[in-house]
Amino acid sequence: MSTTNTERRHWLVAPEPGAACSVVAEIAQAHDGSLGQAHAYIDCAAAAGADAVKFQTHIAAAESTPAEPWRVKFSRQDETRYAYWKRMEFTAEQWAGLKAHAEDKGLVFLSSPFSIEAVELLRRIGISAWKVASGELTNLPMLREIARDRRPIMLSTGMSPLDEIEPAAALVRDAGAPLAVFQCTTRYPSPPETIGLNVLDELRQRFGCAVGLSDHSGTIFPALAASAAHRIEVLEIHLTMSREMFGPDVPASVTPPELRTICDGIRFIERMRAAPVDKSRVDPSVGAMRDIFFKSVVALRDLPAGSVLAREDLGVKKPGTGIPAAELDRVVGKVLRRAVERDVPLGADDIEAA
Repeated sequence: MSTTNTERRHWLVAPEPGAACSVVAEIAQAHDGSLGQAHAYIDCAAAAGADAVKFQTHIAAAESTPAEPWRVKFSRQDETRYAYWKRMEFTAEQWAGLKAHAEDKGLVFLSSPFSIEAVELLRRIGISAWKVASGELTNLPMLREIARDRRPIMLSTGMSPLDEIEPAAALVRDAGAPLAVFQCTTRYPSPPETIGLNVLDELRQRFGCAVGLSDHSGTIFPALAASAAHRIEVLEIHLTMSREMFGPDVPASVTPPELRTICDGIRFIERMRAAPVDKSRVDPSVGAMRDIFFKSVVALRDLPAGSVLAREDLGVKKPGTGIPAAELDRVVGKVLRRAVERDVPLGADDIEAA
């Protein structure tokens, strides 16, 4: 695509309903606690054409107790889920380095906080928008804290019904922060029957705001469908270097080539939508193509001047530079002004006027 990330007025740059779609590459814990891997994922997301890269900022002692159960037991090196969160932590300086790297690559840097302490850390390093994970939707104390910045806020709703979304959305609206509400399916991966694209229009109508899709299908299809049919302003999708990588979100993630297809596809869809076609007239750009592909009335044998044209004398063949094929019946019975050869398209000047 010719348009760079910084040139596109996507939602994270211009947070208004109807903005171009921001494509957010969700890294989450795909780095598995490796700072080097985290930086590598930034390069990967930028190369694939994303608009933003998103991590998750976990501070184990601030968000969990040692009794927190495993969602899915996947780690051979962590005795507990709490130990896993500890291993996912980065220092403030390391987060600042990741942010600087992302911005050097033309990406908006995002990270979901999971505690007030994480909010404070991200605020210190500078954050341009907030993404609230599905499990934090009812954490109204944290929402109040981030809303006071009046920066754009994206709410994931994967585990909540509409009446639970309403208080969070109202809090953001009352604070005067730009809002995007996400349809999200908290299944990894999400089967097609669970994606719920129909919810996008309901969210837009009910909350009067931008909408997004947080997709965990591990495929390219929901993203493109949501862009084409529902004009989402934000897409969040998990990224993995390959299907062979380690981590609980790998089955719900797309690969770099798939992310590139999604980014290109969404921008193609946006360009299509921005250029409606007037089918009531012929586009001048297809004039030459009409001459090549349309057909003209031709003589099927050599005919002398003065011949009265019979149906069996005439056919239709390419190119479309003579009397149009649609006018064949009008030509029958007319008199030739001059001799014509076989397979030569007839022009208006070749026949006597009515």
